[in-house]
Amino acid sequence: MNLKINYIILILLFAVSGCATVKTKKDYIVGGFSEKGRQGVYHKVQKGETLWSIAKAYDVSMKDVIDSNRIPNVARVEEGQLVFIPGAHASKEIIVNKESREGGFAWPVRGKLISYFHERKGAYFNKGIDIQARDGDIVRAARRGQVVFADYLMGYGHTVILSHADEFFSVYARNGKLLVGLNDPVHQGQEIARVGQGENPSYMHFEIRKRSLEDNPLYYLP
Repeated sequence: MNLKINYIILILLFAVSGCATVKTKKDYIVGGFSEKGRQGVYHKVQKGETLWSIAKAYDVSMKDVIDSNRIPNVARVEEGQLVFIPGAHASKEIIVNKESREGGFAWPVRGKLISYFHERKGAYFNKGIDIQARDGDIVRAARRGQVVFADYLMGYGHTVILSHADEFFSVYARNGKLLVGLNDPVHQGQEIARVGQGENPSYMHFEIRKRSLEDNPLYYLP
């Protein structure tokens, strides 16, 4: 029942929203540091870690980590960077193995970021990210889950929505062809669609949502 309710809310949110493309800009990385004297530790980012996996390991909210480090919407953490963990008393080693990678999110398609989370064009804010790709490129499931929507969606084009554990959803839009159907189980990396809506340049739109509310995909992607 909860899944059904979340799904209905999600679709209603899509019906009144839109996504925008903007000029290309370079990626930014974490550059801010916490206030002196605040309780916490600095975590050195290892390969494969994300803001989400780091926050989970320290049992703190991702929002607190983002706010403490003044991380902008266009940021992504990279190997070797220091991230301040508010309230922590000791640094932790995060084991990144096959099992943990499959429990996290992966990039749905390879390409150049051309629009970032919550960037604005006209009356709309981008509720995800846009990744430039070629017509026909394969779109893959970012995480294991189940198809709860596979059809045309106003403002998004041909769209796949996957439901995941922990009340997460992932959204794959601007597709030319869908390769999965409603209720299909999918594994991480499975082919679920092909890019292609006739835009120039072609791109796919990707969102991650928690309890139907959009969040920045770059905080979850390695």
